[in-house]
Amino acid sequence: MSALLAALRISRRDAWRAKGRSALIMVMIGLPVLVITGLLTFAATADLTPRERLTADLGTADIRIKTTETRGRLEQDLQGQCCPGGAGPVSTPPWTSAELTKLLGPGARLLPANDGSADFWSRAGRGHVTAHELDLRDPLTAGMYRLVEGRVPASPQEIAVTPAMLERGARLGAPLVVTRAERSLRVVGTVENPHQTNSAEIVGLPGTLLLDRRDGNGVGWLADTARPVRWADVQRLNGVGLLVRSRAVIEDPPAYGPRFEPSSNMDQTVAIGLAGVMIVLEVVLLAGPAFAVGLRRRRRELALITAQGGSPGHLRMIVLADGIVLGGGAAVIGLTLGVGLASLSAALEAGRLIGGVGPLEIPWGLVVITALIGTGSGLIAALVPAVQAARQDMAAVLGGRASAVRDRAGTLLPGLVLLVAGAVAAVFAIRIDQNWVLAAALLAQLGLVALAPRLVRAATRVAARLPLPFRLAARDASRHRGRTASAVAAVMTATAAVIAVGVATSSGYAQSRDAFQAVIPAGTTTIETRGLDDDGWAKLRAATERKLPGVPLIEAAEVRDAKGVTLMLSSRRIDGNGPPFFPGSSGGLPIGDGRLLTLVQGRQDPVASAAFSSGKAVVFDPRLVRNGRLSLSVTARIVVSGGENLRARSEITIPAVVARAADPRYAVAVLPVAAAQNAGLEVKTRALYIDPASYRPTLQQELDLEWELATVAPSNVYVEPGFQEDPAPLMWMLLGAALILVLGGTFVATGLAAADMRPDLTTMAAVGAPSGTRRLVVAGQAGFIAGLGVLIGAPAGAFTGIAAIWPAETRGWTERFMGNRMEDGGILSPLWAPPTIEIPWLFLAAVVIGLPILAALVAGALTRTRAVLTRRLT
Repeated sequence: MSALLAALRISRRDAWRAKGRSALIMVMIGLPVLVITGLLTFAATADLTPRERLTADLGTADIRIKTTETRGRLEQDLQGQCCPGGAGPVSTPPWTSAELTKLLGPGARLLPANDGSADFWSRAGRGHVTAHELDLRDPLTAGMYRLVEGRVPASPQEIAVTPAMLERGARLGAPLVVTRAERSLRVVGTVENPHQTNSAEIVGLPGTLLLDRRDGNGVGWLADTARPVRWADVQRLNGVGLLVRSRAVIEDPPAYGPRFEPSSNMDQTVAIGLAGVMIVLEVVLLAGPAFAVGLRRRRRELALITAQGGSPGHLRMIVLADGIVLGGGAAVIGLTLGVGLASLSAALEAGRLIGGVGPLEIPWGLVVITALIGTGSGLIAALVPAVQAARQDMAAVLGGRASAVRDRAGTLLPGLVLLVAGAVAAVFAIRIDQNWVLAAALLAQLGLVALAPRLVRAATRVAARLPLPFRLAARDASRHRGRTASAVAAVMTATAAVIAVGVATSSGYAQSRDAFQAVIPAGTTTIETRGLDDDGWAKLRAATERKLPGVPLIEAAEVRDAKGVTLMLSSRRIDGNGPPFFPGSSGGLPIGDGRLLTLVQGRQDPVASAAFSSGKAVVFDPRLVRNGRLSLSVTARIVVSGGENLRARSEITIPAVVARAADPRYAVAVLPVAAAQNAGLEVKTRALYIDPASYRPTLQQELDLEWELATVAPSNVYVEPGFQEDPAPLMWMLLGAALILVLGGTFVATGLAAADMRPDLTTMAAVGAPSGTRRLVVAGQAGFIAGLGVLIGAPAGAFTGIAAIWPAETRGWTERFMGNRMEDGGILSPLWAPPTIEIPWLFLAAVVIGLPILAALVAGALTRTRAVLTRRLT
């Protein structure tokens, strides 16, 4: 124990003496600890327990009741979340306050509390917003919202909005057009949800927003009861199809109550674990050369300890104590700063940045584990230098000569086994899950790290034909493989990770780009509405003509069933070739006359126009047509509290011809009015298209037009934006990360190499070598380390990126398009297709070619060329 304490004192003194190197190591170790502990504290603070959410959910009420679509028995958890326990009768007629008061017993008081959603328009923007009907003046709602500015609504013509709505165009005292209310409502106050500070919401009195009144669509009440509502009372209300969130049950939950706790997300846990291992690996590989720099600079001190009777074990202990002192100190500082900054942010309500805050909560178990991992990474990083310290030649060091210790190239077999096993596992993991692919890639990466000394030695042989300065640099790197291999492995790991993300990002972008399909050309302005009668539509069209005089308007129709329910017609590929494809799945295929056909097709086509006039659909993708007919899915557009719900009704087929569009990405098919009518559907003109060649509004013009039309009738103005994804910002961020990691690892190792080569550089100066030659030697060291690292890491990263995107994209397509369960119980059969793989060659060139050249140039420019003559003992 006394030897360990002495080693810790020596390490502390050396760390204080070499402040720059110590700070570098502590930053590399402490920064991940700071970030992770801060995120853990933020996550724990933002993750509210049911008890912490009680006031925001219930106010001062005893219970909150929500209706369901059934009056049969339900099974709910203690928080009021439900899964139906049986099929009961449909809840008709809707629940009334009188029925609920009778169920709750004498003394109960009810306050309507309905939830839903609505579309809104203002002069500054439009959007979809969560809507609540709640009387915030009632004492039962105290604590559910904080009044920030103004006052709460007091009449049916008034609403309150959250601060997020102010960013989307709402203004205090100004009108806001809400579609369900079908009129302008004045904003009289700003209120804030205490735990969802970034949510966009509007609040009005009951009946103000005309939310869906059907049971099971957000209809509910707050209730003040004469006695606490216990679990037995909750089960009694479940028996008639009501969901209940009870204050008494949450504050004092029964031991036997079902909780329906969400199952742990294994995929997320595995992903976090893999990220943690990668971070620790990168920290160890980057900090290792920095510890080696310290060893080189204090090797005389260690040699003196040996001369005074110190054993190799003592030397190992002293160097390992460096890892404990620096790693432990960095972990403690990182933990303190991470928890402190997160706590301060929570106290200052900076948690608004993440959308909500709760009482400060520090997950001490996870935080301490993170700090221990940080300390352990410092200890592991000092392990190789500790072994080297125990092997150094005392006489050579005291005589001013280089130590005769030979760096070993390592054993070949373990690295090859790990590399092959990881590659094979990645191939098989493609069929399973993305996280398993990454785990297999990490196994292969560990194999490459183990092979790094061998790769350094092999690369030196190739460098034998280089000019003299670069040849000297390569040979020095080979002589000190322990130092060089660690830096090469760090660069290799960082490069592999960055390129893997880059390849996956580029491929995902290419997949989205190739699958993109719109039903109208980019830039086309659409004016549509739903639920208007013929008079309302005539007023809207007249208002459009007044607003846009002289602009040609192309009419389009919507279809309805016999009950007047709006229907949507969409189609899908039927041959199974290519990725799953649902053109028009968001807005349906356009229906209209010949002018609409010309707009969508993008050119005049006499043959297509003749077929269209005869009642045939014109289709621009031959995979949609079989035997001269187009198969269409007919779905009902039902508006519910959660948004628009598409419910399958039937399928129809209509005669069709195949034509060529000017731009197939913006043309699927155009249906004539006669074809829909012949299929037994009612057709009503309810949309207008404007050719972008005639009118292409700016964003402000679009908003102004929408505002003007919304004051006449509920409508929607939309300009088809076309394909908008752009991977460039993320690729630039990845390039920046690669720049920091690659140059950081390279310069640490280059600094160590320059310290080791100082006698050689002095000898070169003594025999007449110019300063430029000495700079080239150091630049060659940096280029060798960075170049070898990126050349090995780039193929590994590309393979990982391709393997990772494969299951992610194929599963994403299946879930997005093919796994939609219809009301009739049928599931569309999956159409599997391999993903699009796109290699970002320019990005790869910047990493593989640009970074090594940049590292060499910077290292050469920053090298000191003044020779310092030294005396050597022989």
